[in-house]
Amino acid sequence: MDEKLQAQAEQLAEEFAGSATTIGELNQLMRTMMKAGLERMLDTEMDVHLGRKGDADSPAAEEAKRSGNRRNGRSKKTVQGELGEVRLDTPRDRNGTFEPQIVGKHQRRIPDFDEKILALYAKGMTTRDIQEIVEELYGVEVSPQLVSEITADLDAEVTAWRSRSLDAVWPIVYFDGVVVHVRGENRRVSQHTIYVALGVNLEGKKELLGLWLSQSEGAKFWLSCLTDLKNRGLEDIFVACIDGLSGFAEAIHTAYPQTQVQLCIVHLVRAALRYVSTEDSKPVARDLKKIYQSATVAEAEAALEEFAQAWDAKYPTIAKQWRTKWTDIITLFDFPPPIRRAIYTTNAIESVNSVIRKFTKNRKIYPNEASALKLVYMAIHEASKKWTMPIHHWKPALNHFAIMYEDRLPKSA
Repeated sequence: MDEKLQAQAEQLAEEFAGSATTIGELNQLMRTMMKAGLERMLDTEMDVHLGRKGDADSPAAEEAKRSGNRRNGRSKKTVQGELGEVRLDTPRDRNGTFEPQIVGKHQRRIPDFDEKILALYAKGMTTRDIQEIVEELYGVEVSPQLVSEITADLDAEVTAWRSRSLDAVWPIVYFDGVVVHVRGENRRVSQHTIYVALGVNLEGKKELLGLWLSQSEGAKFWLSCLTDLKNRGLEDIFVACIDGLSGFAEAIHTAYPQTQVQLCIVHLVRAALRYVSTEDSKPVARDLKKIYQSATVAEAEAALEEFAQAWDAKYPTIAKQWRTKWTDIITLFDFPPPIRRAIYTTNAIESVNSVIRKFTKNRKIYPNEASALKLVYMAIHEASKKWTMPIHHWKPALNHFAIMYEDRLPKSA
């Protein structure tokens, strides 16, 4: 392996190691990616062999039509790599003329496959880079067209995910962002934020709804994100949980007028403590806790007034800021404890961000915006495998939603 390929393999190994905590988990992740990548490439080769749909004038399509050739199911095949066995579903054609290059008909072992297949998932490599790696991996030359179609298929998967249809009603949606560094077309590196929307559906299960990348935020940008969700079928959100992102509350009220906004209390407390000396931090946090752990809005308002009387002389900014945002702070008091516990903090989406950071911590700079989005997509795909159970206390929360929003729930709910 030459120095360039060695550097690429080491970089990719570092990136993906962040999503696994043991050697066994890392091996399983890599085997899963090997299987997905191989089957995708085999399918692409078959498409090239028979002619792509919509490209009826290509020589391959004309030959397939003349001979009556077409896809004919799949056959199972096991290949052995350095990480163990990988079981493939290999496409067949009716006439038996398909001769795959990626994994030949009689090929049972793929030497040095593991690191190189990850390169196809690196998202940001040029066609030439991938072509060189595939040639090194298999010892065969592949056309730029084939490499381009393989990478186009990977791009298409991310595009399809980002544009997929959504359920009409989501009781809770959390919004937050993760900062990354991206190299622009002018070759300058700038700070971008990848914004994510995590929804809780009517079954109480989490699902990531949207993914956007931007250098700036504000009401106009957030409105475009919400418009994207609406265009994909999301008609109603009961409660939107945010951490005080600039302009976002206003955008929510514009796009979803019936939606209640809940500011993340944890972020509010952290922001308040930035103004506080170390010796005062514990008593200030204790007095703020009296506000958001109140039983009613009236009790919370009284606790805020007591806080102001106690601390305005030293820290006048805190109470002032809480009063300014009060409407979006007290939303939680409209709900019983099961729902309050779900909405008073954006910890649910913070856990997603933690997975993304682990997956991307070794990538200091992304070569372009598409590369950043695709790698984050992979992190999300891995994280979502664990989202099999409803969030805590979901059934009592849903019962309350059913009473409070009876006219907004789908009839089938």
